[in-house]
Amino acid sequence: MRRWLGSAAVVVIVALTVAPARAEVSPEALQLPGAATSATDPSPVTLSADLYLPTQVPAPAVVLAHGFGGSKAAVAEEAAYLQERGFAVLAYSARGFGESTGLISMNSPQFEVADARRIVDYLSERPEIVQDGAGDPRVGVSGGSYGGALALLLAGYDDRIDAVVADITWNDLESSLFGQSARGAGLGVLKQLWTGFFFSAGLLPSGGNPLAPGPVTECGRFSPEWCAAYTEAATTGTVSPAAAELMAASSPASVSNSITAPTLIGGGQSDSLFPLAQANANAEQISAANPDVPVKVVWHAEGHDGGVDETERLRALGADWLSAYLADGPAVSTAFEVSEVSGSAVSDRAAGTVDVLSTPDYPGLYGQGQRPIPVRGPTQQVLAPAGGVPAAVTALPGAGGLAGLASSVLALPLPGQSAGFLSEPLAEPLQVIGSPRVRLQVSSDRPVRDAVLFASLRIADASQRQILPNGLVAPIRLAEIGPEPVTVEVDLPAIVTEAAAGDRLAVVVATTDQAYRLPEGPAVYTVSLPDGEVFVPQVDVVSTATEAPAWLWPLGGLVLVLVIAVVTWLLRPRHGDDEPRPDASAGPSAAAADVPISVRGLVKRFKGGLTAVDGATFTVPPGVVLGLLGPNGAGKTTTMRMIMGLIRPTDGEVRVFGQRILPGSAALARIGSFVEGPGFLPYLSGRRNLELYWKASGRVGQEPYFDGVLEIAGLGSAVDRKVKTYSQGMRQRLGLAQAMLGMPDVLLLDEPTNGLDPPQIREMRDVLHAYAATGRTVIISSHLLSEVEQTCSHVVVMNRGQVIAEGTVAEFMRGRTGQRLEDVFLEMVGEGHTVVSS
Repeated sequence: MRRWLGSAAVVVIVALTVAPARAEVSPEALQLPGAATSATDPSPVTLSADLYLPTQVPAPAVVLAHGFGGSKAAVAEEAAYLQERGFAVLAYSARGFGESTGLISMNSPQFEVADARRIVDYLSERPEIVQDGAGDPRVGVSGGSYGGALALLLAGYDDRIDAVVADITWNDLESSLFGQSARGAGLGVLKQLWTGFFFSAGLLPSGGNPLAPGPVTECGRFSPEWCAAYTEAATTGTVSPAAAELMAASSPASVSNSITAPTLIGGGQSDSLFPLAQANANAEQISAANPDVPVKVVWHAEGHDGGVDETERLRALGADWLSAYLADGPAVSTAFEVSEVSGSAVSDRAAGTVDVLSTPDYPGLYGQGQRPIPVRGPTQQVLAPAGGVPAAVTALPGAGGLAGLASSVLALPLPGQSAGFLSEPLAEPLQVIGSPRVRLQVSSDRPVRDAVLFASLRIADASQRQILPNGLVAPIRLAEIGPEPVTVEVDLPAIVTEAAAGDRLAVVVATTDQAYRLPEGPAVYTVSLPDGEVFVPQVDVVSTATEAPAWLWPLGGLVLVLVIAVVTWLLRPRHGDDEPRPDASAGPSAAAADVPISVRGLVKRFKGGLTAVDGATFTVPPGVVLGLLGPNGAGKTTTMRMIMGLIRPTDGEVRVFGQRILPGSAALARIGSFVEGPGFLPYLSGRRNLELYWKASGRVGQEPYFDGVLEIAGLGSAVDRKVKTYSQGMRQRLGLAQAMLGMPDVLLLDEPTNGLDPPQIREMRDVLHAYAATGRTVIISSHLLSEVEQTCSHVVVMNRGQVIAEGTVAEFMRGRTGQRLEDVFLEMVGEGHTVVSS
């Protein structure tokens, strides 16, 4: 068992050539036997599944679980992404969903978890999956919401699971559906809108089409036990012992002490269904039971209520985690990450951008410390209206992006139904990361059973405009109150926000919220804050970006322009007393005017006597992809730098289309280069980086062919995202796009596939072939000989500063049946100066 493993549209006079489209993913459709249909029917359910196999097998596997109401189709895009990252992915429809048979039992260990274990059994029999032992495939599990709970439960019940990614899910199902923020107060307030949405999704016919023909039943696709539990909760607002037992068994809290696989836990800030407190409980319970288990917690800006899209970052984060622990990929950090949406709490944050903050150790809900903020207000009376009508609107479950209205326009306290306690204007900005705490005193003029209140922390600017961060409130249910005041400690919702200097904090206590089941009423409550303070969690975080402060980035474009201008000036042709003027041989050579690159007798000696290049001679014809090969220290990079005019040769010459290359030569405009990895301004979008680079290059009046370049590079919509959110593969693509700007006749690329996985390398190969097909020339330096063999038509081999072989790949391989280019290369390097002529 493995453990602790983490033009470019190309414009050519009358033709347009683009990179070939990525082949459509074609998974293998499966019908797999699951666990027993029910407690009384031992016949197995049938699970509809798709198996996505990568190009290289055997590979580690990932079991991909979907959210409630979804099916395997809902995670197809995620499955294809993981497949491209080199994983074998089995996506399946849980019982009762999609085309899978059986009834929904809300991740019961006896049914849904047992189904997932059968899937792991199946993977242990597939030869395309890496096996760590008999019946033990190397496998991770990933899912969100309903699928996230399944991922954690499966890891708790099956020790063959080697890595877990679980997002926006529950720890304890009862406390998730019956919210309770008063410490030690017992059963909470039913989230009637969310539970109603859940149950309604299970009432739809198989496939989820509400218009599909079929019989209408009271329980839909739910098992009788879960149907009874929901009916009881919806009609009485209570939980029977039998229902409590059902929910406990389907809760990761029941097995968290058994989870020993590295676990990545995501929590959504915009989530009134499974708030950050649930993610926190999962993380803390796993770490407390098994301190040596790697656990990483991420509080991102998404959630069931909408939020700000972070799909690309989170997808890459999950894949990196799985790669580290399943495929011996690069090590990943377990540092806590939290997304902060730009702007103050009272700005239009829904349209804001995200800054990812980090601290080495997970601080939990209450931070590394708590700062008391005085809040003042008299003792106040509030009305709980008869029938709970009218009710305040704070969250809009299931409304996606519209939920942002709840935190601004709709979340206004209703007159007579709320008490407010206000701070003085803040003298300095205040960052809030976690769950603020407050003590309330509540009483009534007569005995009241099941008193319900909703507390929240709001932020008001100088105009008294209030914002309720993410529309989150803290539900409070008190079994009984009367004339004698009851003091309760309340954990307000965990939030991530910043109040600006001059803003005020407001603690608001209300009696209604349309998302919850409310008592019949009416009742009048008396509310006060005995401490007169709210305790705000404080966390010492830094931005994960390592660059300069945000205020510098508006100047970033100017800085880039100045840097490139200075470099251009330094490399200009100079004709002073100590600089020889170019002789006549520097002019165009008619005989070589059609030859993209001609290298003759090139020598470069550095101070200290090191000879990096020693008489290199070769020619690069047009319309080819040529690989410049050689062991470390062979002189490849130095040769490329001399071709680009970055360093001067000691002897010999380089000609580009017949013109001798010197610093500042006009022919250099015909070369695009990508050497030692791209460098970009991380707080600007990919497109803006390219625009600034083109402007700084000084090619006034020339066409950059932006659209065509982006089409070939395959950046898609990511070009308009900030570069700091890019994966390594996306940065490489952007670097290649930068090199292709203006559609230069020659591309020089130094290790362009560094950091790319096999599918990304294949896509890079297609890009290079498409570029060369226009008649242009591509030269790449690479140590991946198998990739050179598939990518390049021509090869130049260097060793100890000299060219020891050049020719076409076909000529290199002639008469060498069963051998690879790597075998030929090693033979040449070992035997010396073998020349294969073209």
